[in-house]
Amino acid sequence: MPQGDWLVNEFRTFATRGSAIDLAIGLIIGSAFTAVVNTLVSGILMPPIGLILGGANFADLFLVLKAGSVPPPYATLLAAQEAGAVTLNYGQLATVLINFLVIVFAMFLVVKAINRLYRQTIPVRKE
Repeated sequence: MPQGDWLVNEFRTFATRGSAIDLAIGLIIGSAFTAVVNTLVSGILMPPIGLILGGANFADLFLVLKAGSVPPPYATLLAAQEAGAVTLNYGQLATVLINFLVIVFAMFLVVKAINRLYRQTIPVRKE
């Protein structure tokens, strides 16, 4: 048996094991879920919040640390970046934090539902 065959066989065993396949499926579903949450936050949650805050677009909330080739003020973050300004992009951070909270809350609800189903299907033994 050539020396590399054991590695190929061991990898094949690992890759076809149920837990590795479950992990791959979970990662794919997680990526798709992230896209849904990003759309939910940027398209549904952030516009009303921006409207409440006077029509602010969260993506364009930034602080200029150093002016670029064109002096401030900059209408948008893109304009500031094109001018070469150094910016602190706190609006993007707010959006990412809201995305994170939505994902954490959704995962909390999923785990809570799974735990409820688990308790219903597995009787508790009293001794």
